[in-house]
Amino acid sequence: MEKLDLSARHIFELNGRKAIVTGAAGGIGRELAVALAEMGADLALVDINEQGLSQVAGEVSNRGKKVLICKTDVTRSSDVKKMVDKVVAEWGRIDILVNCAGISHHAPTEDLREEDWDRVVDVNLKSTFLCCQAVGRTMIANRRGKIINIASMSAHIINRPIRQSHYHASKAGVVALTKSLAAEWAEYNINVNCISPGYIDTGMTVATALQYYDQWKALTPLGRLGRPSEILGAVIYLASDASSFTTGEELIIDGGYTLW
Repeated sequence: MEKLDLSARHIFELNGRKAIVTGAAGGIGRELAVALAEMGADLALVDINEQGLSQVAGEVSNRGKKVLICKTDVTRSSDVKKMVDKVVAEWGRIDILVNCAGISHHAPTEDLREEDWDRVVDVNLKSTFLCCQAVGRTMIANRRGKIINIASMSAHIINRPIRQSHYHASKAGVVALTKSLAAEWAEYNINVNCISPGYIDTGMTVATALQYYDQWKALTPLGRLGRPSEILGAVIYLASDASSFTTGEELIIDGGYTLW
């Protein structure tokens, strides 16, 4: 087994690591991609929004790191395979995968359209599976890797006052998938963990639920929504050698919301 440098000075460094971040064109994904670059990783930026990817690529390049833009529909296995093949062809390996692609939608279950159920589950859960599977194959061959899935506190609580049975189901599936893969791939020295944010002030949240902000703040012990930047420390920990003995875990970052 490779000897790790676990000194305090180097334990969180990602120098030379090759990382993929899905959903990288904006919101939490953008913040995570830039943070990984600041810690030394080269980045493959994955999203359906090519214009957004170009903007984030500039921020990564400004930090002196290599960057690949991969316009990808992560709900399609053929697109995911092409993306992974591109990254491996360019860099030879993938050390870190962060699955951050996700969407939110709300509707009462009795009125929920089948196509809306499918879309939320496909983007939030199916894409996580497809990317884990494709990248996992390369990590198994290299017998090393870090996978970080972005789930949600909504895997454990019921959001209110909005109705989101399909969103809850998709995020609970991400947590269960994370734990299953951690158990399956531990023998290959692949760490699989997830992060479950609470209410985070992102463009997606503003677009779908701005009118609920005051209520959510009142229900959160810290009295506010989180910022995308407040997820960074957890991702850097899980992507680095600092978490070499951590797998199958879920870090809930919710300002205390789930304490009530």
